[in-house]
Amino acid sequence: MICVRSLGLAKKRKKSNSENSEPEQVSQSASSQQEKTERDIVFDSQFLEDLTFWVDTNRKIALRLLSLVEEIRRNPFTGTGKPEPLKYQGANIWSRRLTDADRIVYMVSDDRIDFLQARYHYSDR
Repeated sequence: MICVRSLGLAKKRKKSNSENSEPEQVSQSASSQQEKTERDIVFDSQFLEDLTFWVDTNRKIALRLLSLVEEIRRNPFTGTGKPEPLKYQGANIWSRRLTDADRIVYMVSDDRIDFLQARYHYSDR
């Protein structure tokens, strides 16, 4: 497993010299609150194998996969790919549609998101 604190895909705002100190303090406190709610990202070895497969065979799907990972990081329960909880796979396990036949499966907890697989339909291995 690989744990990633942040993917670094979000752009940081540059500070300008014309800003006074009060708005900077407000934005810093808002960003610190956001960091508290951010979850760690953990990639399971199977997920990394699936990502490697997509990079080797279809880069367009690999880019869609990375885009969905970023979207899931921001909001794991709503968005693109019809997110749905998996009833029979365990608590807090969700999936999203990657292609017609393939799904991203991930587990959400209070402090992290574990990406489990990115190929096949649930566990059709």
